[in-house]
Amino acid sequence: MLLGAILVWYSLRKISFSELAAYFINANYFWISLGVIFGILSHLSRAYRWKYMLEPMGYSLRFSNSIMAVFSGYLINYTVPRAGEVSRATILTNYEGVPFEKGFGTIVAERVADVFVMLLIIGFTLIWKFDIIYDFLIDGLDLQNQLFILSPIALFLFYCFYQIIKKGNHPFFVRIRSFLSGFLEGIMSIFRMEHKWAFIAHTCFIWAMYILMFYVTSFSIDSISQLPFSAILIGFIAASFSVAATNGGIGAYPLAVYAAFSIFNIEEVPSLAFGWIMWSSHTVMIVVMGGLSLVFLPIYNRLSPKTN
Repeated sequence: MLLGAILVWYSLRKISFSELAAYFINANYFWISLGVIFGILSHLSRAYRWKYMLEPMGYSLRFSNSIMAVFSGYLINYTVPRAGEVSRATILTNYEGVPFEKGFGTIVAERVADVFVMLLIIGFTLIWKFDIIYDFLIDGLDLQNQLFILSPIALFLFYCFYQIIKKGNHPFFVRIRSFLSGFLEGIMSIFRMEHKWAFIAHTCFIWAMYILMFYVTSFSIDSISQLPFSAILIGFIAASFSVAATNGGIGAYPLAVYAAFSIFNIEEVPSLAFGWIMWSSHTVMIVVMGGLSLVFLPIYNRLSPKTN
């Protein structure tokens, strides 16, 4: 939260509040609304995709609970990073009877699938616009070198931890083994799905909607509405990484968009304004849908309790 606050302050130093307000007032809200619709469709698809991962373990997930769990999780991520994934698994346990570790394992598995698609998008964009992407990512090479040096140490510590957990007889280690067993089963469910192609189709649809949300929202500001699609993809990639930097990308999202668009010589102010409009529209959607989900989850399940 502190980093997010610092980045918000830094971003607003680069664009005055009056300039930002003018962009919000003059924006074309048809395109913003259409982008929000694409965002909602992506989350609905994610909620439906989840059932394919639980079916191999013998659990039938109600779509209504899946939708509310997904939106609740996104909202909670704005408060505590990655707490949304824990809350999704907890909701599944409370209302669908799925053991926490198994539900959490499926969430991790779907994240693995999402990371794979994101890597494909990055790879495609890198091949398409190698010279531009290379200049954009070159600053990250020092970090990669540090990770390369630290990797053997991390692997050794992981091996020691694994041996302790594997051979320990203390109840604490037994519980951890039980948790990891269920966790692994959740991850492996992706390889045992009966409807693999439906899962893949939903995964592609989710990411297509993410990109479309970013793309159509760019039409809301005249000065950036003519951006080439390659710039949109690079901006989308940069913005996606910013979400991991702070809670929901607060503060970091507009700066990431500006950094990406600056490669194409787009002016600072409209780039930052678009970043704030894009982030704000998605955040409002998550706050509204996530808030309603948190309110109606207990009501719905009290009125329609799971019968099996």
